[in-house]
Amino acid sequence: MSIASATLILKGRTASWGFAHGPLVLVDQARVGRRTAGSSAAEERALRGALAETNGQIKTLASTIGGDAAEILEFQLELLDDKALLGPIFAAIAAGAAADDAWSRVLAEQIAHYRAAPDEYLQARAADLIDLRDRVLAALNGELRASVKIPAGAVVCAEDLPPSRFLEIDWSAGGGLALSHGSAASHVAMLARARGVPMVVQLGRLPAQAGIALLDGEQATLELDPPPARIADFAARRSADSKGKAAASAVLAGPPVIWRGDRVRLHINIQDAADLGHPDAQYSDGIGLMRTEFLFDDPAGLPDEDKQFGIYEAVLRWAGDRPVTIRTVDAGGDKPIRGFTEDGEMNPFLGVRGLRLSLKRPEIFAVQLRALARAAVHGKLRVMFPMVTVPAEFTAARDLFREVVAQLLAAGVRAALPELGIMVEVPAAALTIDAFPASFFSIGSNDLTQYVMASDRANGALSALSDPLNPAVLELIRRTAEHGLRRGASVSLCGDMAGDPRCALALLRCGVREFSMSPPSLGRVKQAIADLNLGASGD
Repeated sequence: MSIASATLILKGRTASWGFAHGPLVLVDQARVGRRTAGSSAAEERALRGALAETNGQIKTLASTIGGDAAEILEFQLELLDDKALLGPIFAAIAAGAAADDAWSRVLAEQIAHYRAAPDEYLQARAADLIDLRDRVLAALNGELRASVKIPAGAVVCAEDLPPSRFLEIDWSAGGGLALSHGSAASHVAMLARARGVPMVVQLGRLPAQAGIALLDGEQATLELDPPPARIADFAARRSADSKGKAAASAVLAGPPVIWRGDRVRLHINIQDAADLGHPDAQYSDGIGLMRTEFLFDDPAGLPDEDKQFGIYEAVLRWAGDRPVTIRTVDAGGDKPIRGFTEDGEMNPFLGVRGLRLSLKRPEIFAVQLRALARAAVHGKLRVMFPMVTVPAEFTAARDLFREVVAQLLAAGVRAALPELGIMVEVPAAALTIDAFPASFFSIGSNDLTQYVMASDRANGALSALSDPLNPAVLELIRRTAEHGLRRGASVSLCGDMAGDPRCALALLRCGVREFSMSPPSLGRVKQAIADLNLGASGD
């Protein structure tokens, strides 16, 4: 944080690009009172009624919004019916606890559990739980949740904001979101990017006073009460950004971009079929990364073969003749999944995760491989394994996949062995890349940067070290890309770098010709590469 005269400037982390200029509005977490406890039976009735009321609120919001937002709210709806969560609460009420105390205690444990997870995506779900906790408490105590009036174009400030609160705000007139905590991997960040709402997270201490704010999603800053010269400069940059977006939209539907005679392919990253509804997804060259661990993180339990097959087949059907790369479940100590992962690891980032975990639990891994083998006959499927460190891990997974395919064919089930590749996110794999008999390679720049720089990417205090453009990181990317060129094997990059136009030139110089990113980033990156071609003579 820095202070210039009367202007307060806070530096954070970009979660969604864009610019917002408007009044600052502080939104506090809901504060609810205490209830007077009745009998155990009365308390149980009260809690069940509050759960039903909250369920209705969220369902109404989901039906009004629809689409991707409705899918995100499913997490909260599932928790309201999760017997593993509710069982201890009703047991505490039966033992004499007040409904609000029992609910708060158990939710506090769950919130602490998610906040302590090393994985940023799971940390971000704490905001969903806090929102759920407060909604139920308000219903229990017969209170209306405080609703702060949000003027058009306002910069909304809060410690964190769950998706439901974000969706209650009308963003049609502009505005932005500034969070003292928050995460670029959160559900609300996904919604902000999809709706073009600028968002900056991890700003630290937020201003206590109101005023006029400038939120810069490019430089990740929040500026309060700026002088006229700063406002004028900000307006000029905002106008240039708007023109750039218009140009990017036009180039997105145009012909492919070329770099030094090579076609540059732009793919998309998805979590499930709902992400394919983004209007820009249709312009992609295919799916460069479909994450599957979120299919496994379901209160209903691990997904069976038919459920997985149905999802994979639907994605392949959407892609048509375009390639679809599906990553096998990337779970582990930093992404705990009930019934699958291990507890109590001292250092989960270096623990039993990714392919290491899948090979340790072949009875679960084989179910996913069976579903993928069945889906492979319905399109151009490629399957890659995460967190691969040594060639023996790849060959063990490949051999198990071959065995699964043989079993399916012997049983008269249509199946095929797809192309198999690896995620290059461990420095050891990048340094010995020529030893891997994989058909393709996908560089996970987020984890690769984390391991090369020995800095936790979820730790805001280390953000200066978490630089994917560090020469050490770029050297491993270059090494991998050059190996692919020699082998005739495709090499893509699917981390945050791929969707950042500022990284495009460095990646192209390293030899990367396939980028995979979130759908909203496609136009911006394609425009950036087209612009680089215009100035290529000076490159």
